[in-house]
Amino acid sequence: MTAPHTIAVLGLGRMGSAIATRLIDHGWDVVGWTRSGRTVGAVETTGDPNEAVAKADIALLALFDGKACEQVLERVRRSLRTDTIVLNTSTIAPEEASRMARRLGPSYVHAPVLGSVPAAAAGALQIFAAADQDALDRVRPVLEALGTVRHVNDVATAATLKLVANSSLAGAVFALRDSLRQADALGLPRDKVLDVLELGQLGGLVARKRTFLTNQPTAATATAEFTIGALAKDMALLAAASNTPLHNAADLADTPADPEADIAVAATVPAVGDAVLEPLRAYIRGHATADPAHFRDAFLPTAHIEGIRDGEFVSWRLDEYCALFRGLPAPDESTRSRRIDAIDVHGTVATASMTLWHGADTFTDVFLLVRVNDSWRIANKAYHRSA
Repeated sequence: MTAPHTIAVLGLGRMGSAIATRLIDHGWDVVGWTRSGRTVGAVETTGDPNEAVAKADIALLALFDGKACEQVLERVRRSLRTDTIVLNTSTIAPEEASRMARRLGPSYVHAPVLGSVPAAAAGALQIFAAADQDALDRVRPVLEALGTVRHVNDVATAATLKLVANSSLAGAVFALRDSLRQADALGLPRDKVLDVLELGQLGGLVARKRTFLTNQPTAATATAEFTIGALAKDMALLAAASNTPLHNAADLADTPADPEADIAVAATVPAVGDAVLEPLRAYIRGHATADPAHFRDAFLPTAHIEGIRDGEFVSWRLDEYCALFRGLPAPDESTRSRRIDAIDVHGTVATASMTLWHGADTFTDVFLLVRVNDSWRIANKAYHRSA
């Protein structure tokens, strides 16, 4: 089948620029447009998206999210020819993809791509394509110039598969982060640690992102291939689509790094600071010494402690809770232990969990913390006791 003659690439960010350049190198006439007015190398650009699509056989969308796709499509709707195919490579929500397919009918191809800028430049993207067969046949030469085409039955599934794939990437980034934090705590040299991690399951990620992982001054400012902000957006979309909270989504959204930084920078963010840990440590000291003063240091005066005690729900005010402790450590204190399991900071609030092994009983404590006057305190605690 004859390849389309002219392609309008709407969106010339990192991926849009790489896609447009790749298509030019393979002989297509490409005209580009971006909302920012950015120009890219050999890509002919126009300040009016209507001018771009008016002469295009394919209008290729490479935009940040579904909202941007819908806004741009609305802007060019009257300029689209009846035979123009809209090829959407953007990562958007399943319901957004379905809505566009209903609106555009057989002229819409949903084809989110798996891979970042280097893969686009090398024609090594993995592409989840959903469309009517005639439309897919028309755009297949374009897609095959960009990578490997995997046919998917419907647009919602194509959109969801892309989000699930990015979820696994987020998991790998945070597995890498945890490994680096443990290694840093042990004083191991970063280069040696990365050498070892390249030998394991995270090897491919480490090899690709090593520039961002070596604590070099340029790491945070090097050209990003896939940004923290984009991955956080994708995880939020997946959480909304599945109605299932994703721990990675919250972690990414609260990463104290530039959202325009490469995703690997999230793996180099230090663990939470001592300030947010101090009330939890005071709480541990309270249990170790049975001195209620430590609990008053740990909790807000308005805090409540709640759980099931002797088969009944209890909700203690702080004074009532402190009254349970008489200043005498438990006889078996030397055999008891406590561990902070997790802590997640979200601006001025945080959540944390802790396990306490007290003799025959194991307690799981869950905390809500708030930052008040530049210090952290526990606002509430709920606990579960198991024998």
